[in-house]
Amino acid sequence: MVSIVKEGEFMNVFQTERLTLRVLEAIDTRALERIWGDEDVMGLCTGATPHEKFPKIIEYYTRCQEEKGLSVYAVVEKASGNVIGTAGFNVEETLEKVELIYHFARSFWGKGFASEAARACVEIAKATNAVKCVFASAAPANKGSLKILEKIGFECKGLKWFDDTSQEEPYYELIMK
Repeated sequence: MVSIVKEGEFMNVFQTERLTLRVLEAIDTRALERIWGDEDVMGLCTGATPHEKFPKIIEYYTRCQEEKGLSVYAVVEKASGNVIGTAGFNVEETLEKVELIYHFARSFWGKGFASEAARACVEIAKATNAVKCVFASAAPANKGSLKILEKIGFECKGLKWFDDTSQEEPYYELIMK
């Protein structure tokens, strides 16, 4: 179950049993180095991102939250207070169809955090009442991520080519009810 905390006009903080998902902040740059800056984490995606790009990415996702009400969030482990991953949505023109993404620092793989965060993101999408479909994909070699998508109710629609990763990937959708 996800509890949603409203701050002002927008939903900005989401909590699960072990995690808090919140809007990314400038102070998260160091933590993002262990996530988006780590080739082991991002190697099956688009590759590691240079740390000097993190401030612009944080700014973009903050603006996305303010303008569209959804974003990619910092995933904070409640027990330690540390940012251990990111999860949320890439939003294009409208909220009707959004892309679910999640990335976690390597030391937090295999502990159920990605499943918990991804499941929370689905609840966040439902709470908007605007999202009709959430889609996701993962590299064929990323068996753990593919398993998470199936575990939380996504349906594989087949293979699809993605220009950003220059590969064909299993493509999943979850229709909001």
